[in-house]
Amino acid sequence: MAEVGKRRVVVTGYGCITPFGNTIEALWDGLAAAQNAVAPLKSLPTDALPTSYGAEASAFTGGIEEFGPLDKNQQRSIRKNLKVMCREIQMGVAAAQVALYHAGLAIGKFDAERTGVVYGSDYMMTLPEEYAAAVKKCEADLEARKFDTWASQGMPEINPLWLLKYLPNMPASHIAIFNDMRGPNNSLTLREASSNAAIGESFMTILRGHADVIVTGATGTRVHEMRSVHTVLQEQIATGESAGLCRPFDKNRNGMVLGEGAGSMILETLEHAEARGAKPLAEILGQGMSTVIARNGESNRRQALVNAIRFALEEAQLSAADIGHINAHGLATTDSDKEEAAAIVDVFGDIEKQPPVVAVKSYFGNLGAAGGVVELIASLIAMQKKQLFPVLNYETPDPSCPVNLVRETMPAPSGPVLNLNVTPQGQAAVVIATI
Repeated sequence: MAEVGKRRVVVTGYGCITPFGNTIEALWDGLAAAQNAVAPLKSLPTDALPTSYGAEASAFTGGIEEFGPLDKNQQRSIRKNLKVMCREIQMGVAAAQVALYHAGLAIGKFDAERTGVVYGSDYMMTLPEEYAAAVKKCEADLEARKFDTWASQGMPEINPLWLLKYLPNMPASHIAIFNDMRGPNNSLTLREASSNAAIGESFMTILRGHADVIVTGATGTRVHEMRSVHTVLQEQIATGESAGLCRPFDKNRNGMVLGEGAGSMILETLEHAEARGAKPLAEILGQGMSTVIARNGESNRRQALVNAIRFALEEAQLSAADIGHINAHGLATTDSDKEEAAAIVDVFGDIEKQPPVVAVKSYFGNLGAAGGVVELIASLIAMQKKQLFPVLNYETPDPSCPVNLVRETMPAPSGPVLNLNVTPQGQAAVVIATI
């Protein structure tokens, strides 16, 4: 077992499913063109929602060709199991398979016992149609609030494998099975903090010497018949003239925008990558996580972010001045942006002292658990392209959000990216990476 802290952890592959398309090239093209991917929703009825806009990953249909090049056995196995994967799981597995291909990691080219999967997601919600036949069978009794016939008449109408389609541990399970990965396997469900938490745990798993390679990432959605209802009941959603715009840190922001997607990265030790002739695309330098919530249930996103940022900087042995740019959570809700801005000021100082700040959600809203990894991939590609993309839809500065936002395309500064994510419940996760 390698000594903790002595290993270097590099990134050798990317894969993503986003509202811009199913490739990292499509992601970059959308960012470089400053394109707004938010449009009228087509995949679900919106008459019961306060908005009719969202950013759908419409290029993803779940077809086997969207899982990247596969050998015949993998293709057969994945196609057979598509029926027990909901859309979120399908997107997560597809992103991972594309990342594995990008990294050149085919079955037989790695030690199965030293290769694992750590994946993030949100809790997954069943589609109403899964229960439709069962409810119809017992409709009269259910309307009369009589439930005695549900077990005998209703339940038999439900697919006995329906639960497998919605378990949040299934992305990691499927990826491991399809690729014969027998090392550490973990699933993290921390809402929007899931991506960075999964990447951070993957990083630490490799540092601990428990694995040489980890497939990591996350999948998520806010575009879903039930999830969208939950989201609008729990959070501030952009409405009115801003319904089709995500406005991080703008004075006139009035809520988040619904989105969906998935992202994956292949992490491995530098020695392992060099031994197999793989070129590192980036390096993970540090990670930090923190949850701050009061006894009455009130969260403190500001302090959670400050804690996580400082933990990550300490682990990376960096100071705040060493950071090249920040990829903000930038949810575009009134309170979240205000608390995040305060955390950035607490650690980095006022605008003049802060590194440039980007906010990928301004392009396609909140991808849920997938947001963090897609945002990190976006920053790493921008660093490779030597070009930072602007924050979209930012028109009126907000005195309560004094952050050094990138207003137009600019050269990417040297130095690593600090990637931030936080949940309404005060769970923060941070990753620091460089190219």
